Amino acid sequence: MELFESERKRNLLPYDGTVTYYGTVLARSASDNLLKILLEDIPWKNDEAIIFGKHIVTKRKVAWYGDSDYQYTYSNTTKKALPWTKELSELKDLTEEITETKFNSCLLNLYNNGEEGMAWHSDDEKALGKNSTIASLSFGAERKFYFKHKSTKEQISLILEHGSLLVMRGAQESWLHSLPKSKSLKQPRINLTFRTMRY
Repeated sequence: MELFESERKRNLLPYDGTVTYYGTVLARSASDNLLKILLEDIPWKNDEAIIFGKHIVTKRKVAWYGDSDYQYTYSNTTKKALPWTKELSELKDLTEEITETKFNSCLLNLYNNGEEGMAWHSDDEKALGKNSTIASLSFGAERKFYFKHKSTKEQISLILEHGSLLVMRGAQESWLHSLPKSKSLKQPRINLTFRTMRY
């Protein structure tokens, strides 16, 4: 797997946590190949949520992998982790090498096109612990990604590129993030969010 040493590494947040964008960390050919494999080989399922007692099934699809059959509960639904595939294991190793951080699980998201997005939220579930580190690899369509401070409401945005890496450290307590819809966009995007579950 051909790796790029990114010279674009920078912190995006002015305070209350760190969000480091590394830019593209994989060669274009490797990213293209991984996007194809992930689209075809992952057992994608529509995500579910229970909000105010109502069961909602999203267009966005997800998959959950881990070192063990970790259970992950968010939006009042629970998933049990699948064992790593060869490609996901290699991407985990790569992400750990770049970030110098160990991860034991990964939530994968598939946005089929720009009509699918993600509303404002924080990944602050108790199982992730305080001041958690989450590393996100993006493949496919470039999408705009936003951060909003919970108190000051300050917003910061960037474009997540094909084959790029974004790392959030200690940001979930103070910052929300979102992936807004872009209805003119027809191509899919996959992101892999590596996490450390604490039990």
